[in-house]
Amino acid sequence: MLTALRAGDEHAFRLLVERHYPMMRRMARGYVQTDAVAEEVVQDTWLAVVTGIERFEGRSSLTTWLCSILTNKAKTRGTRERRTLPFSCLGDGNTNEPAVDGDRFQGDEDTWPGHWATPPRPWQKPEHRLLSLEARGRLREALEELPARQRLVVTLRDVEGLRSEEVCDLLDISAENQRVLLHRGRSRLRGTLEDYVEQA
Repeated sequence: MLTALRAGDEHAFRLLVERHYPMMRRMARGYVQTDAVAEEVVQDTWLAVVTGIERFEGRSSLTTWLCSILTNKAKTRGTRERRTLPFSCLGDGNTNEPAVDGDRFQGDEDTWPGHWATPPRPWQKPEHRLLSLEARGRLREALEELPARQRLVVTLRDVEGLRSEEVCDLLDISAENQRVLLHRGRSRLRGTLEDYVEQA
């Protein structure tokens, strides 16, 4: 694909946009306050890709390169507009609260201390398949409701499949911070799905 992009192949570029546009828009939205500004950041990123593809050295994946350009542009835009996300928005302010209730794990006296007290159960009936499709929609909504940095990390790791190191590089965060944001985001999503399943 890289050869085609460098040769100016419009079809290859269209495929690249179709594949990466949704992720790039979600990433940009994590740095800026409106969808319109996020769209502008993504458009600026594509222009930079078109004009800079010859300078891409291939030391990272094409996806990582795209995301790094986007991240730099989004950070610059967010700073320029003085709409940076306060650190307090990364969590609910209660850092001592566990992400998962300790009662959900077995105690020291059990055979498997620290493991789930009730393991996940498979859905076996056809009507449960329908519920799983509805649950996916609820999961997408819950992902949008996460604090911006948690949403970015969960999206990059679990939706886009980037490795931990790539996410740390793209977002310029430590490995520990990435783990905390990922854990908190996943915990909130798990809680949302559990509430949904109990109501269903």
